[in-house]
Amino acid sequence: MLEQEPRPHDWESARDPEEPHRLAAFLRAHRSEILADWQHSTHALRSRRVVGEAGVVDHIPALLDGITEALAHEAHGIPLQLPSVLSDVHALSRLSQGFGIHELTYEYGLLRSCILRRLESSAVHPAPGTLALLDEIIDQAVTRSVLRYSRQRERTLNALDRMMQAALESPDEDTLLQRLLTLLMESALQVDSATILLREDGTLRVRAATGLETEKTLGQRMRVGEGFAGRVAAERRPISVRSASTDPLLKEEALGHLGLHALYGLPLLEGEHLVGVAYMGSRTAYAFSEADTLLFRIMVSRATALIVQAQLRAREQTARQEAQRSLAMVDTLLATSPIGIAFLDRQLRYQRVNQTLASVNCLPVEAHLGRSIREVMPAPVADLVEPLLRKVLATGEPSGSFEFSTPPDLAWLQGREWLASYYPVRTQAGELLGIGGILLDITSHKQAEQALEQALTFREQLLAVLGHDLRNPLGAISASATMLARTQALGERERKAVERIRRSGARMARMIDDILDFARSRLGGGIPVTRQRMDMAEVCRTALEELQVTYPERQLFIEVQGDTWGEWDPDRVAQVLSNLVFNALQHGREGTPIRTTLRGDGDCVLLEVHNQGEPIPEELLPRLFDPFKRRPADQRPHEGKSGTRSLGLGLYIVRQIVLAHDGAVEVRSSATEGTRFTVRWPHCRP
Repeated sequence: MLEQEPRPHDWESARDPEEPHRLAAFLRAHRSEILADWQHSTHALRSRRVVGEAGVVDHIPALLDGITEALAHEAHGIPLQLPSVLSDVHALSRLSQGFGIHELTYEYGLLRSCILRRLESSAVHPAPGTLALLDEIIDQAVTRSVLRYSRQRERTLNALDRMMQAALESPDEDTLLQRLLTLLMESALQVDSATILLREDGTLRVRAATGLETEKTLGQRMRVGEGFAGRVAAERRPISVRSASTDPLLKEEALGHLGLHALYGLPLLEGEHLVGVAYMGSRTAYAFSEADTLLFRIMVSRATALIVQAQLRAREQTARQEAQRSLAMVDTLLATSPIGIAFLDRQLRYQRVNQTLASVNCLPVEAHLGRSIREVMPAPVADLVEPLLRKVLATGEPSGSFEFSTPPDLAWLQGREWLASYYPVRTQAGELLGIGGILLDITSHKQAEQALEQALTFREQLLAVLGHDLRNPLGAISASATMLARTQALGERERKAVERIRRSGARMARMIDDILDFARSRLGGGIPVTRQRMDMAEVCRTALEELQVTYPERQLFIEVQGDTWGEWDPDRVAQVLSNLVFNALQHGREGTPIRTTLRGDGDCVLLEVHNQGEPIPEELLPRLFDPFKRRPADQRPHEGKSGTRSLGLGLYIVRQIVLAHDGAVEVRSSATEGTRFTVRWPHCRP
């Protein structure tokens, strides 16, 4: 306390009833200076708390005004009394901001010091009795604030302790949320209902509710910005509403029909992330007390942390269960797969391996784990595999499949053929963990391939031998039939029989030629061609004349346009045309002509063969030029027609001859336009 000796200009006496009034007037006159001094003195407090200047000063002006008014009332004979609400609000505010009780009392001491310093600097020296009044009223404020702070702190700590206990005892997130609301209802008597909404898929969903039949709202969703909770979420700040039942914004909401007089909502925030919204309502109070809102804020803040932890635990448990399921599936795959499978780390040590691969190394699965490939694999195999693994680690790219045979010095695996492949194993973030590998025993496949290749080779050699050996007797038959046809003494019946023999011989000769060409294409690296300067039109006319002799009852036409000279094999060109025309005779409609068109077209000659008749089936077109391809039985010509059965090699031979001339062949077929084969013959070798 400051005690000053009386001076001439001092106030008369502490018992003068006007002195408190004059001190009150002094405080009003110097209010801004006192507050500025106090704010400057609290710099140390602000530096220790994440509280702005406005947050520190917030209730001090009201406290100073309350002290001033109490002094003024004392001058009029009213007992000295500071409104308790000011001390209570200040204490609760400092508790919510994390101030200690010693810091709270320190603030009042600073305010007292600032007032006394301002009195001294102004050369104003109130009597000791007046200063005693000032001390008394400040002590009242300190006592009230400390008492309120302590009680609220004890209440808050008790609530938080029960929250932590609830968190430990709650088996899941929904149970935790419901227990938190129950604790809130038990801790605040004015609260009649409470609700927690969590953000899910961009909307707010009611996850817990208690009181006033709000349980009926469980599971309901609302958009951010919709309704009271949506406003709290959108604005991300506390919102208080009085007379909720008449609030126009809540009339269409379920809350508006509960008869609530007060609502108080808070966003659940984890940093900048919106977790959800919590709000409480009251039917008995039109506004929640500062103590209740403070408790609610603290509980919601702690609840947010518990909710986030519960969500993390739930996600972790889900991820662990998913990992266990995935691991079980991997274990099942490893155990049952006939393919050898292994996973190695970046030091090429085995981390997982199945029994199939372990058996190849003649070691149990356990003997592989944690050991390097050099310690497990036979040295010749390790020498072969290790460079590939190092390359996968260096490049991060799969090795691709490669085949190898068992090294000669591994007697127990002699004669085995293998297919191996190695690939990088990465996390979802792309971090390289190691290498995965598969090993497949392909010995049986190789043996089957070899047997099939031998069978195909034998078949083609047999066809070639048969085709060659059939030429001589077929030539004798054809020559004899030709001689008989020239005999004048034959009757009409005998002449037709000889003609059938001659035609059948010609047809068989074509079949033999096709067999021999097929054998050459498969065994000799392609059908041989001998190019020479020739006129394709002349060769095609000659081939058609020969066919016309064989099929005098059919109309065979040819049309030539442009330059038809070039370098081709004339015999092969004639063979292509004969096969295409014979195919048209086989499948074309009887009584309709077969039209051949030759057209010079820049750097090539286009040969087209067209016939009318049933179109080629769509499913047959992609395989039309494959060997031994024939139409289905119900689409083949009847026996006795001009086109009888064939080997199905004619079109295959056509394509092979055209490819040997660096050309191309295609077909178009429809019911309206008929069937048209088009061959592109380049004029000369590219």
